[in-house]
Amino acid sequence: MNIKLFIQRLEALHKPLADLYQTASILPWIPPEMLPQAFQELYSTSKMLQLAAEELYQQNEALKETQNLLETEREHYQDLFEYAPDAYLVTNPEGIIENANLTAAKLLNMTRQFLIGKAMINFVCLEERQHFRHELNQLHHTDRSKELVIRLQQRHGEYFDAAFTVKVVRDQQAQAIHLLWLIRNISDRQPTKLQSVQNDSDLMENRPRYKHPKGENIPLNTSVIWYICRGLVKLSTFSETGEEVLLGLAKTQMVFGSDMTSLSIYQATALSDVELVPIYASEILVTPTLSHTLLPKINQRLQQTESFLLISKKQLVEDRLNYLLELLKQEVGEPIESGTRFSVRFTHEDIASACGTTRVTITRLLGKLQQQGLITFDAKKHIILKKSEFRSQNK
Repeated sequence: MNIKLFIQRLEALHKPLADLYQTASILPWIPPEMLPQAFQELYSTSKMLQLAAEELYQQNEALKETQNLLETEREHYQDLFEYAPDAYLVTNPEGIIENANLTAAKLLNMTRQFLIGKAMINFVCLEERQHFRHELNQLHHTDRSKELVIRLQQRHGEYFDAAFTVKVVRDQQAQAIHLLWLIRNISDRQPTKLQSVQNDSDLMENRPRYKHPKGENIPLNTSVIWYICRGLVKLSTFSETGEEVLLGLAKTQMVFGSDMTSLSIYQATALSDVELVPIYASEILVTPTLSHTLLPKINQRLQQTESFLLISKKQLVEDRLNYLLELLKQEVGEPIESGTRFSVRFTHEDIASACGTTRVTITRLLGKLQQQGLITFDAKKHIILKKSEFRSQNK
């Protein structure tokens, strides 16, 4: 029933009751104590009901006003979504598109009507679909925004490099219900960004920056070489027995990427909080100065890889460990008063994988070096090589 009509009927009922009650109260021959109790309660109840109805009406009007404001706000944000300069998509947890703005439709060369219901992976180039599936599965286990670089193909169109920022939306039971995607075409900007690359500052200028916390695996694909602005990255593979093998350490101002190796299994893990910028293979082809800048950095990684290979040539495990510690001293050592401190903490498993031995053996050998006073550890378990003792031991 319409609330205004309801109030009108209450008023129509209340007026006769009020007149009847007033008349009965002033008749001289009817004592007040003889007025029926039920009649008095009926009158009081009618009045309270009328007041409640008026209050309900006011609340209803306020609710309508709030609803109108919310609808206006919703339309405002819908317009922002629709006409945003960047492409936005909403998918279910499996990557099926549920909503898309006009920029996304234009970017993928498909009308929005036909985008709805399509799987995101349909727009990923064949070579990167396995990588995309892996990243999609990983999203279900994190609450942080994920940043990816994937090569896409427009419908009946060309390939292009796309930078993704993906956020998981969860329900009250912490189950993933939606994925929010921000997509940028970064191929269009690449040829003009680095026409002149003179130093590392030019290399980082006007590029998106991607941050990975300590312990996180960094996504790799063949179209991107990562340049490290800050932090340390562990590069590794796995043996046939499933044991991790340390291949190298990429530090600030160094580069790494799956395109720089022929290994089928190649993993990059942040040993500290890391900040990276992507350099795309298509850029290197069209920017000679970029190739010139990257060549010394690639050579630096090659030399380090050769140094790690030399470790395996040492017959004695003790010699492998000593050589590794000297190598780590050069790569991540920080001079302090008592010697050289490693800037990051290496686990016994990390050292064992680089030396091709077991964690138990490394624990025993490190303990021996510590007893001899050649190494020590700080409060954060970082290794410290003593200033003169370790050098003389390895001559």
